[in-house]
Amino acid sequence: MEHKDVQASSQEYEPVGQAVASSKQAPDEQEGLLREEDPSLLARAQLVPGKLPGHERIRIVRPSHSSLRRVGDGVLEATEASLAPRSGSERVTYRVKRFLIGSPLTNAQAAHERLTKFKALAVLSSDAISSVAYATEASMVALLAAGAMATGIVFPISIAIVLLLAIVAISYRQTIPAYPGGGGSYIVAKDNLGTLPGLVAAASLLIDYILTVSVSVSSGVQNLASVFQGLGPYVVAIDVALVILITIVNLRGIRESGSVFAIPTYFFIASAVIMIVGGLFRAYLIDHQPFMAAFHPPTGITGTEPVSIFLILKSFASGCSAMTGVEAISNGVPAFKKPETKNAAITLTWMASILATLFIGITLLAMAYGVTPQVGGNPTVIAQIAQKVFQGPFAFFFPIFQLSVLFILVLAANTSYADFPRLASLLARDHFLPHQFAFRGDRLAFSTGIVVLAIFASALLIIFKGSTDALIGLYAVGVFMSFTLSQSGMVIHWWRLRSTERGWQRKISINALGACTTLVVAMVIASTKFLEGAWVVVILIPILVLMFMSIHKHYHGVERQRTTTVPGRAAEIKHLFIVPIAAMDRVSVQSIAYARSITKNVVAVHVSIDEGDTDKVRATWQDWAKRLPSDDKTLLVVIESPYRSLYRPILDYIDSVKELYPEFTITVLLPEFVVAHWWEHFLHNQTALRLKAALLFRPGIVVTSMPQHLPSRIPDMAEVTELSGR
Repeated sequence: MEHKDVQASSQEYEPVGQAVASSKQAPDEQEGLLREEDPSLLARAQLVPGKLPGHERIRIVRPSHSSLRRVGDGVLEATEASLAPRSGSERVTYRVKRFLIGSPLTNAQAAHERLTKFKALAVLSSDAISSVAYATEASMVALLAAGAMATGIVFPISIAIVLLLAIVAISYRQTIPAYPGGGGSYIVAKDNLGTLPGLVAAASLLIDYILTVSVSVSSGVQNLASVFQGLGPYVVAIDVALVILITIVNLRGIRESGSVFAIPTYFFIASAVIMIVGGLFRAYLIDHQPFMAAFHPPTGITGTEPVSIFLILKSFASGCSAMTGVEAISNGVPAFKKPETKNAAITLTWMASILATLFIGITLLAMAYGVTPQVGGNPTVIAQIAQKVFQGPFAFFFPIFQLSVLFILVLAANTSYADFPRLASLLARDHFLPHQFAFRGDRLAFSTGIVVLAIFASALLIIFKGSTDALIGLYAVGVFMSFTLSQSGMVIHWWRLRSTERGWQRKISINALGACTTLVVAMVIASTKFLEGAWVVVILIPILVLMFMSIHKHYHGVERQRTTTVPGRAAEIKHLFIVPIAAMDRVSVQSIAYARSITKNVVAVHVSIDEGDTDKVRATWQDWAKRLPSDDKTLLVVIESPYRSLYRPILDYIDSVKELYPEFTITVLLPEFVVAHWWEHFLHNQTALRLKAALLFRPGIVVTSMPQHLPSRIPDMAEVTELSGR
C-alpha cells in the first residue's frame, strides 16, 4: 500500500489489497501493516467496512495538530511550531525572549554563524586591544611608590612587555594549525602534559575570563565618569547594566554580536591612532621636545621607597595586563570561516600588531605630556592624555574619544563571552563541568556559559564596588599560568612529531622560549601582586580543579551504573506495585486497577490516623475485593500511625519491602488529583509530592504518578462503584 502524506486533520481512504482485504484480520496484524507503512506511528490505520462484502477500506487518520514532520522511516523532525507556547504566561515569556535574543536557529545554520576576519578581530581581540586603556596606567601606579619621577622608566618596561607579546603571539601562531579544533591552553596541556595540567590551565582561564569582564567594564565606566563627574555614585549600577546588555547581545549568537561590536572596536582603534599620531606630531615636531627628555611630571607625589628591582618587576607585572586576551584567537579557531586556521593566524597577527602599536604610542604620549596616575584613578591616564592632545579647536574630540574608550573597554568583555562558554563546553564534553554547559541555546550560543559568566562578573563588580584598582590585583596571574602550560605542551607536541614534522627544531625552540618567558612572568606576577589579591586566584585554581575532578568522578560513576548488566527482557522483570491510598475513591480504585493490569502483585497501603476513616476504607475494600478473581493477589495493608505522620511510615514500609524482596522491581504508584485552577493546589496537602521527592533518592524504586484531572462535576459514589467493578 503506497503511503501518501496528507495535511493535518485529514483522513485518507485506500482500498485494501488481497493481503489485507479479509475483515478477519487480527488487530495486531493490522497494526503491523501500519508499522510497515508508517514506522514512526504518526498515523493510525482503521479498517472500515464497505456496503458490500470485500469492500473494506483502510482509513488512515493523522493528528489534527502536530508540530512533527516525517522525514524518513521512523524518523520525525520537530518544526519551529513545537516551540510555540501553549498558555498565556508562556506566550508572554516567549515573546519577550524572541524580542531580546531573536528567532531560534537550526543546526544547519551553524555554518553561517561563523566569523570573518573583520568581525573576529572585533569579537576575539577587543580584550587585548582594550587593555591599552589601562595597562600603561597600571604599570605607572606601581612606580609611584618611588615618586612621580620614577614613572619615567615605564617606557623601557613597556618595550619589554611588547617583546614578550611578540614571543607569545608567534608561539600561538604555531598552536593554531596544530590544534585547529580550538580549546587553547586546556586542550594543548591536557593532550601533552596530562589531565591535571589541563585542568589547571582551564581553571586559570575561566577565572581570567570572569576578571576580564569585571575589569573591562569597571575601567570603561571609570573613564566615562572622568568626563561626567556626576556619574560617580552610580558606577556599580552602570557596571551591572552594561554586563546585562552584553549578555543579551551574546545570547543572540556570535555572528550577530560580531556585527554589533565591530563598529565600536574599529572606532576606538581609529580614535587612538588619531590621538597618538596627533599627540606625537605636536609634541616632537611642533613643540620640538627632545625624545624622552620632555617628561616633567607634577612634583606633588613624593616617594616612600627607592627604585628597586622588586619595584620594577612589580611595574612590569602590572603592565602585563596588556597581554590578557592574547590566547582568545587560538581558543576560538572553530568560530572562523573556512579556512579556519589561516584566517585565525592572520587575525592573531593583526591583533598583536595593533596592540603593540597602541601600547607603545600611549606610553610615549604619557612621557611627552608628563602625565601620572591620579589618586582614585579619576581622571584616568588615557583621559589626561586625550585632554592634553585635544585642545583648542580639537577640544570637541575629547568626549568623543572618551566614549570610544568606554565602548572598547565594555566590549572587551565580549572576548570572554566568546571564549568562556566555549571552554566550558569543552570541559562539559569531557565530563568536568555539568553537561548543561555543552548545550547550545536557541541562537546556537552556549547559553548556560554566557549566563554563568554574567552572574560571576556582576558579583565581582558589586563586591569590589566597581573599582578597577581593586580588581586589577587579581588579574593576569591565571592567564600567564595558562600561557606557560600551553607553550610547555606545544614543546612536548613537537618533540613527539620530530620524526615526521619538518622544521620541528625551530618550532620547539619558539615554544620553549615562550614557555620560559611566560613562566618567569607568572612567577613575578604571583610574587609581586600576591598580597594585592593574587592570593585569591592562587587559592581558587586548586579549588576549581578539585571541583572538576569531583564532577568527573560523579559522571564516571553514573556511566558505570548505566553499563551494569540488568534484565533486558520483559519476562525477566518481576513487578511488585505499592499503591498508597487515603480512601477507596475513584482515583485510588483506578490506580489499583492500573497496577493490576501490569501484575498480580499489588499492595494498597493506607496509613491510619483516624479510626473512622480506616473503618470506611476496610469496609469499601471488602466490598470491592469480592469482585476480584479468586487468584488475585491484591492486598490491603493498614499502617497505624499514632503520631499522625503520613509519609514517614509509608517510606519505612517501602524500604522494608525492598529489603525483603530484592528480586522484585518495586514500583510506587502515587494517585494524584490534578486541580483545575492553580489556587486549588493550596487546598491539598501535597502528600504525593513529598513522597516523590523522598523516593527520588532511594535506589531501585520506580515512582509512577497516576494523575486524575478533576472535572467540573465531582462523580458520585454510584459512579465510583461502577468504575471499581470494571
